[in-house]
This record gives sequence, C-alpha cells and structure tokens, in this order.
Amino acid sequence: MEAPGPRPAPALGGPGPLGEFLPPPECPVFEPSWEEFADPFAFIHKIRPIAEQTGICKVRPPPDWQPPFACDVDKLHFTPRIQRLNELEAQTRVKLNFLDQIAKYWELQGSTLKIPHVERKILDLFQLNKLVAEEGGFAVVCKDRKWTKIATKMGFAPGKAVGSHIRGHYERILNPYNLFLSGDSLRCLQKPNLTTDTKDKEYKPHDIPQRQSVQPLETCPPARRAKRMRAEAMNIKIEPEETAEARTHNLRRRMGCPAPKCENEKDGKSSLKQEPAERKECITESEKEKPRSRAKKTTSAECSKPQEAFGFEQAARDYTLRTFGEMADAFKSDYFNMPVHMVPTELVEKEFWRLVSTIEEDVTVEYGADIASKEFGSGFPVRDGKVKLSPEEEEYLDSGWNLNNMPVMEQSVLAHITADICGMKLPWLYVGMCFSSFCWHIEDHWSYSINYLHWGEPKTWYGVPGYAAEQLETVMKRLAPELFISQPDLLHQLVTIMNPNTLMTHEVPVYRTNQCAGEFVITFPRAYHSGFNQGFNFAEAVNFCTVDWLPLGRQCVEHYRLLHRYCVFSHDEMICKMASKADVLDVVVASTVQKDMAIMIEDEKALRETVRKLGVIDSERMDFELLPDDERQCVKCKTTCFMSAISCSCKPGLLVCLHHVKELCSCPSYKYKLRYRYTLDDLYPMMNALKLRAESYNEWALNVNEALEAKINKKKSLVSFKALIEESEMKKFPDNDLLRHLRLVTQDAEKCASVAQQLLNGKRQTRYRSGGGKSHNQLTVNELRQFVSQLHALPCVLSQTPLLKDLLNRVEDFQQHSQKLLSEEMPSAAELQDLLDVSFEFDVELPQLAEMRVRLEQAHWLEEVQQACLDPSSLTLDDMRRLIDLGVGLAPYSAVEKAMARLQELLTVSEHWDDKARSLLKARPRHSLNSLATVVKEIEEIPAYLPNGAALKDSVQRARDWLQDVEALQAGGRVPVLDTLIELVTRGRSIPVHLNSLPRLESLVAEVHVWKECAANTFLTENSSYSLLEVLCPRCDIGLLGLKRKQRKLKEPLPSGKKRSPRVESLSDLERALTESRETASAMATLGEARFREMEALQSLRQANEGKLLSPVQDVEMKVCLCQKAPAAPMIQCELCRDAFHTGCVAVPSIAQSPRIWLCPHCRRSEKPPLEKILPLLASLQRIRVRLPEGDALRYMIERTVNWQHRARQLLSSGNLQPTQERTGSGLLCGRRQAAAGQAPETSKLSQPPASTSFSLPGAWDGRTSYLHSPFSAGRSCIPLHGLSPEVSELLMEAQLLQVSLPEIQELYQMLLAKPSPAQQADRSSPVRPSSEKSDGCRGKRDGVSGLESKLKRRLEREGLSSERWDRVAKTRTPKKKRIKLSHRKDTNSFKLERARGHELVPSADAQSLPADASCSEHEDSGDEDAVCPAVSCLQPEGDEVDWVQCDGSCNRWFHQVCVGVCPETAEEEDYVCACCAAPGAPGRS
Repeated sequence: MEAPGPRPAPALGGPGPLGEFLPPPECPVFEPSWEEFADPFAFIHKIRPIAEQTGICKVRPPPDWQPPFACDVDKLHFTPRIQRLNELEAQTRVKLNFLDQIAKYWELQGSTLKIPHVERKILDLFQLNKLVAEEGGFAVVCKDRKWTKIATKMGFAPGKAVGSHIRGHYERILNPYNLFLSGDSLRCLQKPNLTTDTKDKEYKPHDIPQRQSVQPLETCPPARRAKRMRAEAMNIKIEPEETAEARTHNLRRRMGCPAPKCENEKDGKSSLKQEPAERKECITESEKEKPRSRAKKTTSAECSKPQEAFGFEQAARDYTLRTFGEMADAFKSDYFNMPVHMVPTELVEKEFWRLVSTIEEDVTVEYGADIASKEFGSGFPVRDGKVKLSPEEEEYLDSGWNLNNMPVMEQSVLAHITADICGMKLPWLYVGMCFSSFCWHIEDHWSYSINYLHWGEPKTWYGVPGYAAEQLETVMKRLAPELFISQPDLLHQLVTIMNPNTLMTHEVPVYRTNQCAGEFVITFPRAYHSGFNQGFNFAEAVNFCTVDWLPLGRQCVEHYRLLHRYCVFSHDEMICKMASKADVLDVVVASTVQKDMAIMIEDEKALRETVRKLGVIDSERMDFELLPDDERQCVKCKTTCFMSAISCSCKPGLLVCLHHVKELCSCPSYKYKLRYRYTLDDLYPMMNALKLRAESYNEWALNVNEALEAKINKKKSLVSFKALIEESEMKKFPDNDLLRHLRLVTQDAEKCASVAQQLLNGKRQTRYRSGGGKSHNQLTVNELRQFVSQLHALPCVLSQTPLLKDLLNRVEDFQQHSQKLLSEEMPSAAELQDLLDVSFEFDVELPQLAEMRVRLEQAHWLEEVQQACLDPSSLTLDDMRRLIDLGVGLAPYSAVEKAMARLQELLTVSEHWDDKARSLLKARPRHSLNSLATVVKEIEEIPAYLPNGAALKDSVQRARDWLQDVEALQAGGRVPVLDTLIELVTRGRSIPVHLNSLPRLESLVAEVHVWKECAANTFLTENSSYSLLEVLCPRCDIGLLGLKRKQRKLKEPLPSGKKRSPRVESLSDLERALTESRETASAMATLGEARFREMEALQSLRQANEGKLLSPVQDVEMKVCLCQKAPAAPMIQCELCRDAFHTGCVAVPSIAQSPRIWLCPHCRRSEKPPLEKILPLLASLQRIRVRLPEGDALRYMIERTVNWQHRARQLLSSGNLQPTQERTGSGLLCGRRQAAAGQAPETSKLSQPPASTSFSLPGAWDGRTSYLHSPFSAGRSCIPLHGLSPEVSELLMEAQLLQVSLPEIQELYQMLLAKPSPAQQADRSSPVRPSSEKSDGCRGKRDGVSGLESKLKRRLEREGLSSERWDRVAKTRTPKKKRIKLSHRKDTNSFKLERARGHELVPSADAQSLPADASCSEHEDSGDEDAVCPAVSCLQPEGDEVDWVQCDGSCNRWFHQVCVGVCPETAEEEDYVCACCAAPGAPGRS
C-alpha cells in the first residue's frame, strides 16, 4: 500500500498570474497488496487515519484485478442533463442572475442591454454595482469622488481616467435600475440612451428560472426523495422545444455567436419530456406558469421577483452509449482541434475553470448522471446477469470491491436497511463527456461513497476533508449569499461549484486527483467533493457506512431537521433493527449501537416527557415501518418518524415529530395522540442485549489480559492462546489492538516453537525474526542463549523450551571439546570428524566449525600422504600430483609444508626416472639387457610406482624369460616346432630389448616360409583351392563314410569317468593333432590313422558309385556329376571315386591326346610331381631342422610312397598279375565299350592340362577309349572292381591317392590293360615293362639293387653323366660291409643355422639330378644326420646319439634301430633283414 507523507498544508491564495488556475495538492494514492485487497472494509479502516485528513483518496487495485464490463450495452439508453458551464459556478451564476434582471428592466423600458467594454475587457456590472453600494451609493461616491478607488478595486490600472468611464456606465445603465428598485421612479421619467460603442455586444438573458422544467418521474420504486420532491414541486416553466439546429449551436455557444432565435420564442408553449429526478440535486420550486405579456405585468413586479431555485434541465433527445460517445468525442476534438487522446489533462482542467468563470462564453455540455443500475444493469458482474462469465471471471461476483456487494456486506451498517435505495444501496451509473461536471456536495446522511471508473478518459476530483465542511459552507454563503436565499440547502443539491483556488484563498483545504480507468476513489463522511470529466467515460458509484459512521449519522439527521431536508432512511429504525439482532452483531458494532441507542433513548425519554407536560395524554402503538416514507414525515422538518409522532384527528394522515408538536394544527394539545413504536420498557431490554454482547467481549478481553500478564508459574499454554483467538473469530470480536496484540504474541510463540523445533531437528533453516524470517543464516550461540531466554520470557509455555535448553547445554559442551582439540598440535582426523558429526545435530552457527574443517582437511591430507607412502607400489605420479594439488589448497601449516616438500622431491625424482625409462623403451636401436637391468635396479629403489619404470622392468623380465625359453628350446635336443618359433619371434619383437638370438630365429622362420612356398609351387596346381597341408595329408573329406562316422560319433554316449580320445575327423583336427604332437613318431601315427580312415572311406565310396552305375535297374532319382542331376550321355568316369560326370560339366582330355587315366575335380588335388622333385624338399627341410605339419605330412607321404612302391614291385615281380580281359571276360566290359571313338570332342569343354598326373597307356588301349551314349556308361572306361583282387584294387586305389608320379603306377595299368604277346604269355612270371630301361631297373632290383639306385643310374645316363660320377655315387650309397651308423653329438648351443644359410631350398641343376639320399650323403656325417628312416612307423628319435642299422637284404636301406626293434649289440653281431626283403617272394631274397 502506497501511503502519502505528512498531509500537505492547504494551498492558499487565489488564481495565479492573469487569473490562471493553480491545481491543488494531490490526495493520497494507495496500492494495496493482494492480502490487503482481500478485505475492503479492513483496508479502508487501515487507511482511514490518513485518507480522512484529505477527504478523498484514490485506490489502485492489484494489476491482475480486472473485472469484466457486464453492463447491457445494447439495452442502456438515457437522457442526459444539460449543463451550461458558466451557470454552474456560484459567483458567476449570481452575476448572470443580476444581468438578467438588468436586461429585463431595460427590456421593459423598450431598450436592449449591451454590456460595455473598458480597457478592452468587458465591464463587470455586478461588481461595479456591489462596490458602489458598499461605498454608500451613487450620490456618496460622486460626492466623495471614489470612482478611481472603485476602478482600482475592479482591477483597472490607475491614472488612465478609468473612473470617469466607469461613472458614466454606472449612471447610464445601473443607476436608473437602482432608483427604480428604491421606488424613486419620478426621477426616471427621462428615457436614458443606452447606445454605446459598436463593439459592445448585445446581452442575451440566460433566463435561468424559465429553464427549470424538471419534474421527477419514479424509475426506482424506493426513490423516496423523488416522491417528496413531487409533493413539494410548484409551477413549472415551459419554454419552446429546441430544434436540432439550435441544440447543436447550444453545445458550443459563445458570446458574439448567438444561436438563431426561434421566432415564437416568447409565445411558443411546449412541454419538455419529463425525466427521472436527480438524487443529489434539489428540484427547484418553479413558478406557476404565467403569461409573459408586459401589458399584464408591472415593471416593479417583474424586476423585484425573488430568485428561483436552480436546477439542471434535461436534454431533448435520448442516447445510447455509442451515440453519446460519438457526440462526446466529436465535441472534444472539435473544441481543442486535436485528437481526444492527445489533449493534456492539465489543459482541460485550466480551460474548464476558465469557462465556468466567464460570462462572455457560454459552453453547454451534457452529462448522463444518476442512471439506475437496477434498470440497465451494473458494470460489475452480478448473479443471474445476462453477461456470460468465464470461470476466471466468476470470482468477481463475490468480490468485496464489486459495488453491488459493498453496501450490503456484513461490515456495512446499510446491510440492516431492508429497502433497496437507489444510489445508496444500489449503484448508479455515470456517462460523462468533456467538461461535464458534478458540483460540490456531500453524501446523503454523510455516508462514505466509492466510485469506480470502468473505462474511458480520466475523471478529475476535488475534495475537502470532513472537518472543514462547515468552513466551506461558510465561505460559499459569504461569497454567494444571493443563491442561498432561495435555496438554503443549496450545497446538498449538486448544482453549484466554486473554483478551488477561491476556496483555498479563504483557507479551505482542497485536494485533487485524476481517476483513471480501473481505479477507485473513496470519499469519507461529510467530505465535500466535486469534479469534472476529461472526456467520454463510464463510472459507477455507491454509498456504504462503517461502524465508525454511526455517531455522524445521528448528527446528520439533526442537521437535516434544522435544514428541513428529507431523510433517505430512518436512522432510529436502523438502530432498532440492529438492536433486535444483537446476538449476531459484530461486537464493535454492538458496542457502538448500544452507545447510539442510549443517546436515542435519553432523547426520546425527554421528548415524551415534554409532550406529556404539554397535555398529550392519549397514545397508541403504531408500526411506522409499515408506512411509506412520505406518509410518516414530519410536516415541519420533513424528517422520517419512527420512534414516535403526534397526530390530530382534524388532519388525518399528517404527522409531526415531537420537536414540532405545536406546528401540527391549532387544536388544543389534549386532542393530540402520541403514536409510538416502542415503549421505553421495550427499549431497555434491547439495549441490554447489546450491552451483554459487548460485555462478552469484555470478559474475553479480561481473559486475554490475564493470559498476557501471567507470572512464570501461572503461564498458559500456546493452545490456550490459540483458543482465545478462535473464540474471538467465532464471536466476531473486533479486530482491535488487544486482539492484534494477542495474535502477534501467538504468532511470535508459534514462530519460536517452529524455530525451536527446527533447531531440535537440526534442519538449519531460518534465523528467528531476522529479515522478516526469511534469512537463511543460522543462530549464533549467543543468539541461541538469547532465544532460550526469549522462550522463557514468552507469556505462554512452549513444550520445546526444556529441550532447547538441553540443546544449548550440548552446544556449550561442544564448544569446550572443540577448543581443547584445536589446541593440540596435530589432532586426529577421526576425532575431528566425530566432533563435526556432533555439530551437524545443531542448527546453530558455531565459529569453531570453520577452523575445525580446515584442520580436518589438513589431517585428512596428511593421513592420505602417510597412507600412500606406506605402499610405494600404489603411489603413482598422478597420486603425487593430486596430493600436491590438494596440499596447495590447504591452509598453511608446518606439518603440511614438510610433507609437501617431501612429496615434491619424490615427484621430481620419479618424473626424471620415468622419463628416462620411457626414452629407453622407445630407443632405436634397442639397448642391451644388462644396461636396462641396471636402470631397473635404480628405479626399484624409488618408493613410488613409475608406469614407464614398471614397463621397463616388465620388458627386462620378459627378455630374460624369452632367453630362457630359447635356451630351453636349444637344450632340449628336439627339433623345434614352427609354431613355437613363430611365437618366440613374435614375443621377441614385442620386447623393447636387444636380443642376440632374435635375428637367427627370424632367419630360421623365414627359411621355413620360403620352404613352404617352394613346396606349394611344387605340389599345388594353378589357382588351387587346396592348401599345401590339405594336399600332403590323407583326405578327410571323403563324404559317405565320414558323414556316417560323424553321426555315429554324436549318438554314442561317453562313458562316465573317461576322456574321449581325440579323433581326426577334419583337416583342422588333423592340423591341430600334428601341431600338438611333441615328437615325429606321434605325428606319423596320427597320419597313419588318417590314411586308414581315408582308405576305408574311399573304398566304400568306390563300391557305392560302382554299384550305382552297374545296377541293372535304372533309378529315376539317381544323381551324378557335379551338378547332381540325372545321368545323360556323353559321360566320363573317375578312376578313383568311380562316380560318373557329364562331359559338359567337367574338363575331359581330347581324343588327340594320349589316353590317360581320368580323375574328377574332387580326386585330382595336386600336380603329382615325380619323387625326384619331392626328395630335395625333404632334404632341405631336414637341414633347416624345424618341425611343421606340412613337413610331417611330406615325410609321411614319402614314406607311404616308398612303402606303396615296394608293394607294387613285389606284385609286379610275383607274376601273379593278369590283364583284366583274361580274368573278367568280355561280356560286361565290352558292353560298356560299344560307342565309337569320335563322339567326345564336341562335348568336351576344355582339355585336361598336360601337367596332370597321368601316364600313357599302350597302343593297344588307344582304340578302346570310347564315349558311351547310355546314361549309365562312362566316357572313359575304368578297370572294373569285380575283376580285381582286393589287394590289387587297394593298390590301384592308393596309387591314385598318392600325390606323386611313379613309374610303377604306369606299369600296373599296362599290365592290367595290355593284350599279352606270345612271348609274354610264355613267361607270366616276368613283369611287363614298356621299355628296356624299366626291364633293366627290374632286373637290378632282382639282383639286389634298390629302386632308387636304378632310377638314379638311369637318370644319370639320360643326362649323359660319366660313369665315374655314378661309381662315386654308388660308392657312397652302398656300404662295403654291414655297419652300424651312429649319429654324432649335436651342438646344443645352436641349430647349425649357418650350415643351412649357404644352400638354396631348390637345389642346383647338378644337385637336382640326384636323388635326395644321394645328394645328402656326399659327406658321411651330414648324410647320416639327414637320412630318412624308411620304416613304416618311424619314431623320429632325437638326442645326442641316434643308432642306425642297414638292411642285409636286397634293399640295403638304413633304419633307426629303435624303429625296427634292434639293439646295438644285435645289430653289430647279426645280420638284419627288413620286412620288405623278408617277405615271401621278395626279390633278391636269399
């Protein structure tokens, strides 16, 4: 709420220079908060001490309070009042009345009045006449020569002979009138000449009395004043109705611009429309209508007629809000020649007061005042109204600031008046325009009023406080006494204004304000107020009365009695109604009503006693409230009777109050009858009820005072205090100082209890009563002591007081402990933390906490440093940096500084060695192991964890471990596995240490990779899908048997407690088994098992395919070939798997090529190089001395090849092999060879490569190759399985499985497929040989010469080598006598890598021409070491000494003694014959 400062002293003095208007000081402006705005009567009571000092005040609601405009705009229509501005001002109206009388006088004399000008301004004839009269009259002024003095008083400058001019004008115009009034008419026989300067304007009389034609019309049923006015109304003047044109001119009529005259102005008679009476305006007592003819009237009667009462006339037309607004805006913009919203309020205010004070300019405006809201609807929303409200707007229905609610609220005493009084209990509406005004007045019954401006331009207000009301009345009566002669209650009629500057000159305090839209203006009891509108606007006003008004209300009724003014309601009736409901009255209201009723009873008692003494003895009870107000008015004083009245039978229906008993009639008093409402005995119990109601408050007040002043041991609880407050609210006791004090004490106690509870709960929220209770600071210990003392000083007892006292004791104990702990040099962090934990229970500001937290941080830091140093292995550089950073932020302390110095030194050393370790790890070339070990030893002495130091230490350890693994590998005596070497190389490369053995291992691994590449080039075909290991190992992908075995393996359960032995089911299993085998013997065993499964699976597959093709019943669903479709000629059959293939799906050799054994794409896996190309690969691998799966597979393949070769030679030399034609007959086989020879080339996609492993068949077989047309016949015939023995069939099958080309394979096929000659038939025992070379080779074997020696000799002869070289080779390969070959001790410190570096894996031309064992045996030592044991299951013994034994049979091969089961003693003393030579029928066996 915005309240003004000290009340400003009222401005004194008249208008400013040149008569300019000086605005009065501003009235107070209040801006309540939402809390204050909630109760309007409480707020008005609060601001009353300030606002009643200025009479009026302005209230700005909170910004969000914006009630909707609920008036029915379409229904609202009204007839405004016409206001001529210069007739409103009291002094100006007196002048106009005087001039009208002068004008009428001269009109009766047949002349026209023209007002003269003196010194270029109009002469004030009224002032001149008044001043001359004051100086003694015309004769005295002329005699004493006072005209110059009079001219000076009128404001003319002296020394310009103005006095003579003034005298001439007075003598010519005013003196005849004054002589006429005095009755000395004989002097005026001569007709004066009124002709003056041409600039003098003719004066047109205002005829104010003639326009008083207002007759009240009852629009609001209880409009009691309207009825009374009608009873008092007299004759009404009628003037011609204005035309529309005349009215337009009257809106702005100025002197010199008169409106056009109506020709029958004086004769026309027309009755104006009757309009509702004004509430606050006296309706004039008009004359009876009289003819205006001068023949029937004497001059004396016309000029000496008394002044009539003044009132506003009604306009001639009806307006709506829209049409009135258009007219109002057009008037203002036209008058000021600018848009309405741009006209300053100060300019409008000065112009208004100029216009009301001039007689030269007549400006007429219209004002829609006192429009009944009951008929057209209030601007505020009301229940059951026609305007639909949103949910947000419904709150305004019940708002106390809604002017429909304020008069009837419980706090307003008007609520006890049952009748709806228009303007007092029902709001009235006001539609204003620029310059429309409301004159000086006070409210009916001196009540409060409140005005709300709904919308539009501002309304300017002037107010005079109630204490200066009589002062204002005195000033106005003194300045315009002529007006009060005809209207004693003129100021009650809202028809007269006076310039505030004039009032302020006479020391009347005046205040002003501009009320804008959305603002309230409140006037206080008996505060005079007036004002005008700045432009088009819409306002609403109503009266209300608070309890403090009751004494003023009774005073007002007495004042009205003296003025003979009507009352709006009966004050005594209202008091009695309130007394009848004493039990529900507000206590303050009851107390005030009781005091007012006591005065009423005493006055009534005295009046009744006076009447009794007058002789009135007859009395009768009468219910006055049932009579209409105008039927129970005092005939004399017009007051409304209620308590009692006097009546007489001679004048039925007439009453007088007890004050005017003698004014009733001339009958003797004993004929009068006393009418009374209550006897005195009835009134006293009503007053006592009010007294009891007030005394209940007194009893409550006594209890409150006792509770507030109780001693320590008699204090009541807080609950008792709350109960007293609840009792006051229930009984509606007054909100006085005692109740406010009780509430304040209770609120303080509640706050204390809340704060105490918060302190006890340890919530640490607000400081008690500091900064409005909103500060987040804590209580200090001293404040806590004071707070505890305050709790003891409270007038009530709180349950938290002893608990808070205990809290204070614990806080003081905490302070003692903390001071003791802080006095120690280095307190324990745990003790400090425990003490701090205790402090969390206190919602108190403890000054020791800050130091304790600092010491706690220091203690935590020192303990953390100490803990970190206890375990150097976990103290990292980051930890040291973090600790140093934390230490920098700590408060200075000696122990902290020492620890910081130690940490900083350790960090510097650690960073130095860590950086050095990092540089050593990244150094190129790498440092030696010894130098790095020295650095590691230095780093280990630093008590911290260095990441790069740890990495360096780890590298050194890894290097040592690596060297140990290398030494263990060298000292083991076994050939190292390739994966082991690769793993060692990979590990060695990742170790940032210089390792001497690493380059040698890298070279060895590189040689192995070169060897693998060479072997792959030897075996693999171009773009082969097989790997080298896949080609060298027995096949694991032979489908039929392998699939069955897998299924059987899944179904067989594993016996509990037994581990399943690893089975080689796929190439990956085989490779894993070879890699995991620690010795060559186990690898050979694994490969042997794989060979067995390969043979078994392939045998089953061959039989299945052969049976499918030879089946006599044709299977419709048979699938063959790669495409897995039905058989269709021409087709070709694979020699190995015996499946049939379409010649269009596979590559078949052309007929032009020599006939070859054809293998399908599944069975042809490699180039099948000759054995001479393979043996050097094995020899070079033996020189490298590294084990790898491909090497084991190659070794096994060679051994398998030699073994097969041996069995083949035995079969060839046995003579048991017969051609298949002889054994099988020609039936089936010939049936399969019926097709002609020239049909295949067209269907062959491409020829079989020349490098394919095959051989030429004898010429006799050339004609037998044919392509079959039957779906089940193959393109190239295979040797039928049913015509061969199992041994031969297995031998032929394994011949195709071998990835080596051997001459024995060709011999076998030639023997089986060739037609025998007579010579050959004679000797079946000799094997078939296609050339003399092969015959020689066979004979050589029969003579004891090995197959390898025969091949080597033939190869040397083909290449044209000398016999000496052959002899040298033979000498080295064939021992002269049986001997045991002993291996020399190997060097355990090296792998003899240097020996292998000088040799290429692919031998030179000379070396390539020799067999592997020949080229590897040139030196006995190296030959012994690199020799291959031909045993079927060679165990590949390793170690310092390996013993060998040579076969004494025909093969002369060398075997490991371990592999053939011969001990050294047996080998030295007895002959040894290998299994091949010892077999029956072996060549050369003796």
